[in-house]
Amino acid sequence: ATLRWMNFGPSYNSIGRTVSDIFRDNLPISMQLGFSAFSLSIIVGVPLGIISAVNRNTWIDYFAMAIAVLGISVPVIIMGPIVQYVFGVQLKILPISGWGQPSQMLLPVVALGASNTALMARLTRASLLQVLSQDYIRTARAKGLIERIVILRHAMKNALIPIVTVLGPTLAYLLSGTFVVETIFGIPGMGKFFVTSVTGRDYQVIMGTVLLLAMFLVLANTLVDILYTFLDPRIRID
Repeated sequence: ATLRWMNFGPSYNSIGRTVSDIFRDNLPISMQLGFSAFSLSIIVGVPLGIISAVNRNTWIDYFAMAIAVLGISVPVIIMGPIVQYVFGVQLKILPISGWGQPSQMLLPVVALGASNTALMARLTRASLLQVLSQDYIRTARAKGLIERIVILRHAMKNALIPIVTVLGPTLAYLLSGTFVVETIFGIPGMGKFFVTSVTGRDYQVIMGTVLLLAMFLVLANTLVDILYTFLDPRIRID
C-alpha cells in the first residue's frame, strides 16, 4: 500500500502489461548493463588517469590522453557498430547481439563505457596534477615517503573529490540511459520500450521512465554527499 504511488497504469503499446510489469521484467537488465559500464569506467579510467599524471609530458601521458580523447570524441551510436564490425563480423570472436552470457555482455559494456572511461581518465589526470602541486605533497616527499604512498594515500584522497562529483550523475544516467546500446545490440532491456513509447506516444511509460531517472539521480547525488564526508574531514566537521 505504501508503494501504490509507483503504479503508473497500463502501457498503451504493450497490450496486457502495465508500466510496473515492464520495469520489473526489463529494468534489471538495463541496470546490469549500466552498472557494468560504470564499473569499467572506474576500473580502467581512474588508473589510466593516475598513470598519465604520474608520467606527465612523457610518451605514456601523450598515448593515454590520445586514447582518452578518442574515447570522448566517438559517441555511443558510432562506437557500438564499430566494435560489432571489428570483433563480431571481421574477427568473429564475440557475438554482436544478445544478453546473458559473458561473451554477449563484453561488447555492449565496452561500447557504453568507453566515453565515460575516457572522461574519468582525463578528469583524474587533471585533478591529480592539481593536487600534486600542493605544499603538503612536497612535505610528504621531503619526509622520505615513497612515491606510491604519496600518490595513493595523500594525493588521491583529495583528487577523488571532483571525480566523485561527476560519478553521481554518471551512475544515474548509466543505470537508466542505456537505450541506444540496447537497441544496437538487441538487448531486452528498457531501451526498446522507451524508444517505442516516444514514437507511439505511450505517455505512461515515458512518465515512469523520467521519474525513475529522477529517482536514480537523487539517490546518486545523496550517495555522493555521503562520500564527501569520508574523503574530506573538513566537510564532516562542518
